[in-house]
Amino acid sequence: MAGGGRRPGAGRKPGSATTKTREIAERAIAEGITPLEVMLTAMRHHADASRWDEAAGVAKDCAPYIHPRLAAVEHKGPDDGPIRISINGTDADL
Repeated sequence: MAGGGRRPGAGRKPGSATTKTREIAERAIAEGITPLEVMLTAMRHHADASRWDEAAGVAKDCAPYIHPRLAAVEHKGPDDGPIRISINGTDADL
């Protein structure tokens, strides 16, 4: 008889929402206001009142939902070597 433990393909997939979480999100959208909309409204009120520190704090919390993070990219030249450039007729490696 097979015991417990780790098995390939078993368990909830990473990033999957639970049924309850999905129901709550869908209900919030149906009601016409989401947590992100509340945060954006608060940010705009702070900005309109020139309370820039408060507006920036709320904007920092909103940013991950609107602007994706940029992935780190390593640039390489041919055969994983340095990138060759020419500046004023002089070759250089980066």
